[in-house]
Amino acid sequence: MQWMSCGSGVEHAEGGATSEGIEMGFQIWINVPASKKLDDPRYGTEPTSSIPQVELASGVQARLLAGPFLDGRVGAFKTVQPVQMVDFELEPGSNLSYAIPNGFDTCMLYVYEGSGKVGGQNINRQQVALFDATSDEKRSFDISAGADKLAAMLFAGLKLHEPIAWHGPIVMNTRQQIRDTFYEMQRGLFPPKRVPWDYKDLSAFPKDKLPKS
Repeated sequence: MQWMSCGSGVEHAEGGATSEGIEMGFQIWINVPASKKLDDPRYGTEPTSSIPQVELASGVQARLLAGPFLDGRVGAFKTVQPVQMVDFELEPGSNLSYAIPNGFDTCMLYVYEGSGKVGGQNINRQQVALFDATSDEKRSFDISAGADKLAAMLFAGLKLHEPIAWHGPIVMNTRQQIRDTFYEMQRGLFPPKRVPWDYKDLSAFPKDKLPKS
């Protein structure tokens, strides 16, 4: 898992694929409060071994990517804004009753493989179930897999109640901030912070597997 906290700005390139087979991955953007948007950037990678994996029920596995979990463990990605991200895998015919942790008021579940039921309603691949987690009775729901394995990503968070301005890869709070950022890019002043570290030194992968400088 690769993570990046952009803060005041990160200039980067997409990469990491192998030359063999087809890979699938998620690029997940998490908004942060306006007061944190200009923090110093951070970057890192986490090997699979550092991601907590739990068997929640018979035939149900969960990988905790970020946030708190039921048994006190926390995910490998330490986010600025409190979130919970969990990757669920349910074997055919298996069931899970799950409760969103206290402190979160919004949640969604994205099914990326298979089909089944969520809260008693049918759900298929590439569909999303939205939850209102503002009260205890709404915080719990059931997931069941159909004839095939069901795999889904759960995202829970706390609403910021702040305006969002978004253009291309830049996310701020006002259109003027977006214009100012692009002006800085045109003048060669972006990103404003030059970090003293090399991303290769923070990678969880062996040096010989990284792209040559």
